[in-house]
Amino acid sequence: CKIEGIVREEMERAGVQEVMLPSMQPAELWMESGRYGTYGNNLMTVNDRHGREFILGPTHEEAVTSLMKNEVSSYRKLPVKVYQIGTKFRDEKRPRFGLLRGREFIMKDAYSFDISEEGLDLSYRTMFGAYNRIFARCGLRFRAVEADAGTIGGDGGSHEFIALSSIGEDTVAVCGHCDYAANLEQAETAARNGESIGSGAKEIGLDTPQADQDGAANDDIPPLEKFHTPDIRTIDQLTAAFGLKPEQIIKTLIYKAGGDIVAVLVRGDHEVNEIKLGKYLGAEDIALADDSTVAAG
Repeated sequence: CKIEGIVREEMERAGVQEVMLPSMQPAELWMESGRYGTYGNNLMTVNDRHGREFILGPTHEEAVTSLMKNEVSSYRKLPVKVYQIGTKFRDEKRPRFGLLRGREFIMKDAYSFDISEEGLDLSYRTMFGAYNRIFARCGLRFRAVEADAGTIGGDGGSHEFIALSSIGEDTVAVCGHCDYAANLEQAETAARNGESIGSGAKEIGLDTPQADQDGAANDDIPPLEKFHTPDIRTIDQLTAAFGLKPEQIIKTLIYKAGGDIVAVLVRGDHEVNEIKLGKYLGAEDIALADDSTVAAG
């Protein structure tokens, strides 16, 4: 199709070679990388007649690394940059607009192998420019934002390209004074003082006035007092019942983080960023505790 043609032209311009990697990958590769457990139930697996387990590839880092390990015998053959356009499989449960995301989809993915951090940075910048050209040629209204690397991993910076849309599924935080932009999984501040607009993600303005940083510092805060709150379960119900502002309330949420139970306290008008919480606690699995867990605690 025309989109694939644009992708191939820009990849060739960037010096990236097209390959075709297998859809079925030995589970041993994923166990070796440590991502077998990280992906968990998102992996779709099959067994051959001998009982050997294979994974229908949700992504191909393991497969392409195995390929390069066997093909590249000297640093003189580096750098190498390859890409493919192929089918991915993910058994995800996250709904999108009330629907489950397609478990089988076409994706373009690219990989670089370099001999130094400087070479890696150069490859990254090259691909960053290529993606900007691809999306521009496709006529998209988009924005590159800082993002969490997620299960892909890595210690360096990461960006994702967001197509701005009025029915976006994500939210992008942008600064009104500079070019900083990040999704909420990565944003370094949650202080909001701006207009919210539709996007492919939604964009929200970022600002850090003292009033926002201090929360309700400029309000008259009454002495601490205990309230009986029967049948009140939400911040909206609490503020309506007692005439309080959400920013004057601290709410406590109980989470299961790996094998631990933790209490998370946030301001009433804030939400818990579970990805940041998981990274802070060093836990891969983060979920709100159920009623029985809370009662037992």
